[in-house]
Amino acid sequence: MKVIPRIKEFIEGRSPLQWDLRVQRVVLAAVIYAVIYLLLIIVSIPGRVNVELNRPSPKTIYAPREAIDEYTTGQLRQAAAAAVPEVFDYNSAVEEEALAAVDDFFARVAGIGEDRELSHEEKTEAFQALFDTELPASTAEALHTEKVIILDLQDRLKDALKEVFEQGVKINGVETARKQIDHEIALFPFDARLKQVAEKLAGPLVRPNMIANYEATAANQEAARRAVDPVILQRDTLIVSEGELVSEKQMAQLESLGLLRGKQADYGGIIGLFLLLLIVFVLVAVYLARFVKTVYDSPKMLLLLGLVVIITLLITILATYFSPYWIPAAMGIILVTVMFGYRLAVLINLVLALLVGFVTGGEISYLLIALTGGMAAIYAVSRVSQRGDLAKAGLYVAGTNAVTILAQFLFWGSLSLETGILKEFGYALIAGVGSGLLSSIIAIGILPYLESAFGLTTAITLLELSNPNHPLLRRLQTTAPGTYYHSMMVCNLAEAAAEAVNADPLLTRVGAYYHDIGKIKRPYFFNENQLSGENPHDKISPNLSAMIIRLHIKDGVELARKYRLPLVIEDIIRQHHGTGLIAYFYQQAVEGSNEEQVFVDKFSYEGPLPQTKEAAIIMLADAVEAGARSLSKPVGLRVEGLIRRIIKDKLNSGQMDECDLTLKELDQIGDTFARIMAGIYHTRVEYPEKDLRAEIERSALR
Repeated sequence: MKVIPRIKEFIEGRSPLQWDLRVQRVVLAAVIYAVIYLLLIIVSIPGRVNVELNRPSPKTIYAPREAIDEYTTGQLRQAAAAAVPEVFDYNSAVEEEALAAVDDFFARVAGIGEDRELSHEEKTEAFQALFDTELPASTAEALHTEKVIILDLQDRLKDALKEVFEQGVKINGVETARKQIDHEIALFPFDARLKQVAEKLAGPLVRPNMIANYEATAANQEAARRAVDPVILQRDTLIVSEGELVSEKQMAQLESLGLLRGKQADYGGIIGLFLLLLIVFVLVAVYLARFVKTVYDSPKMLLLLGLVVIITLLITILATYFSPYWIPAAMGIILVTVMFGYRLAVLINLVLALLVGFVTGGEISYLLIALTGGMAAIYAVSRVSQRGDLAKAGLYVAGTNAVTILAQFLFWGSLSLETGILKEFGYALIAGVGSGLLSSIIAIGILPYLESAFGLTTAITLLELSNPNHPLLRRLQTTAPGTYYHSMMVCNLAEAAAEAVNADPLLTRVGAYYHDIGKIKRPYFFNENQLSGENPHDKISPNLSAMIIRLHIKDGVELARKYRLPLVIEDIIRQHHGTGLIAYFYQQAVEGSNEEQVFVDKFSYEGPLPQTKEAAIIMLADAVEAGARSLSKPVGLRVEGLIRRIIKDKLNSGQMDECDLTLKELDQIGDTFARIMAGIYHTRVEYPEKDLRAEIERSALR
């Protein structure tokens, strides 16, 4: 009995996150293993039957008697059942309860607000207590408002709920309905905190009011199935002709007629393949755990890796029906190299070469072609700079395949001037070259979909985004030239800092290019674009100025989505100011306010805080570049002092709390910024006018 408590203690001692990650990893590996194993079983251990699926029939076969065509009948009945619409019952009580809950809530809010015995703070606590989930006091404060506004919010929220319930909410559409409610609430003309209150209130009230009637649906589907009459195979009906590839339908018809011979499983081969594949999986897992931790610790990346291997295996199996020389195994290697790096690609190249060996019955010639072609692919795309380089990789693979095929024909002594041998050699060369080109074509076609489906941002994508001719950068350059120049300066600072602390320089550079694209919408409200000297902020209130400044984050995110920038760039745009205070306008508001208090939240960015090194570096570089421009004499110690002060302020205000930059790395970033800024703002020698004119003339003659 002592064993159970120990097991329980062992389980509870593990972090739930780690435990879930282990379970996900094991389940994912088991699924990928099962798929690959079944594919290899089907291909490498065929059943001992006279007629095989997708193989030429050895003879023409006719139906010797009448029989029910179970395959066609089943297909027709399945189609009839699938065409039956699902039955739902409408439950009006759900809407009534939701509306009653809204009325009850606002009645309580009104009661609390009118209770003169309660202090302001006690009313705020009472407002918070109305919610099942925790509501921040700052949000609850929004309910201290005019009764007319509260009643307007109540009416609008009820109308939004009625609209959603009238459309019908199914059990699998609850999240969609809640998102619709949130969208409607976002359009309400109220304070953001009141909208948060409405979202908190409305979310739990959205429940399914369209209840699926599974029994009625099943009954209708069954009636539709029964309405389909069985399809009869007439006597002497042609089933399959000699030499024709046998289809799944024909196999089912032969089985219905009892014309298939029984299959005998090769248990020795099945067990042997199971153990061999298990060894490969274990070795890959060990390699990932020790050398590619980023993939090993991410179920999403493991799924992507498994999917690439499975797709490559499927295409390999299809290619063997034409010629094993056509096998485009290098396709998977190109994808793995681009998405995961060359270290993992070398291992996967060995794995795919082994799988090719299984598929081709252990033929070493095809295994060697897959191995050498894969190595050529790794070399070709290990330093890819644009998507077109993937096409060049196809040429590398094609050339390597051709040389490998020639070497094998020479090594095995099977190359001669006989017509049959030359024909076989020529076809092998054509297939080998075609395999290389096909590998790059398929990789180019699949890569964008994998990037999109898994939210992956490869170096190719980032390099394409760094092109100055990108439409968004061109728009930034023409609409907000000052911001464009500022972004280029931030890019130089951030990229150098990223290299100093082993962050991703390419991601940092691209993130710096796009971090301020939101200023495109209102460029004249930002001083770097105020070339005429007029400042529109002089004519509006500090509150409105702060709101406009804050909006460039939201506008930037919208533009990023419009131009389909990667999520990682969108995150940098959202995080590059963190929750920092717009100090200038806040100070103006404090000095010019006649009220008792100016809310800091209205003069702070919404965040979130930088989550990565790259986002934090861009935040610092952005502040440093802007600060240096504000200096009257940006020289030497003044610039370096500014840099240190900005980094210290960001650290003390908590802006660095959620990224993984260390104090040492922050110091290295400061050193890098100081070095770059010293090169930009170095002191220049003032030439006498005569000497300066002579120097200009000499330069013109060179």
